[in-house]
Amino acid sequence: MKNGLAFLFGCLFGLGLLISGMSNPQKVLNFLDIFGQFDSSLIFVMVGAIAVAIIPFQKAKRHPKTLFNDDISLPENRKIDLKLIVGAMMFGIGWGIAGICPAPALTLIGLGYIQIWYFIAAMLVGMWLYLIYARLAGD
Repeated sequence: MKNGLAFLFGCLFGLGLLISGMSNPQKVLNFLDIFGQFDSSLIFVMVGAIAVAIIPFQKAKRHPKTLFNDDISLPENRKIDLKLIVGAMMFGIGWGIAGICPAPALTLIGLGYIQIWYFIAAMLVGMWLYLIYARLAGD
């Protein structure tokens, strides 16, 4: 049942990305192009996502259990350190270059964009390199 609901909500999220146009890399790149063909629609998608998520996150802070009585693991680290800053910069640079982040990349697979496999391969290599780094650094 849990996996079925996770799949259903994942599909709903993907559908939202498709309907909002956020799976289109050019739309994201236009958002980042503030002196060119700026497209502010991503701001509205972000604000809408925050508005929808705020109530469940507040509830999860007070009652950290799912409907199936599983623990909800919310981040506890509130410090801004070099690792967070470097990671955010790397993500932002990659997002700015490609106009894609992981969730829209998966929706592009379903839309038949063969070129997305280059991005996914690079993303998986990056995740693998981080695992190696984390082991060496003792994280």
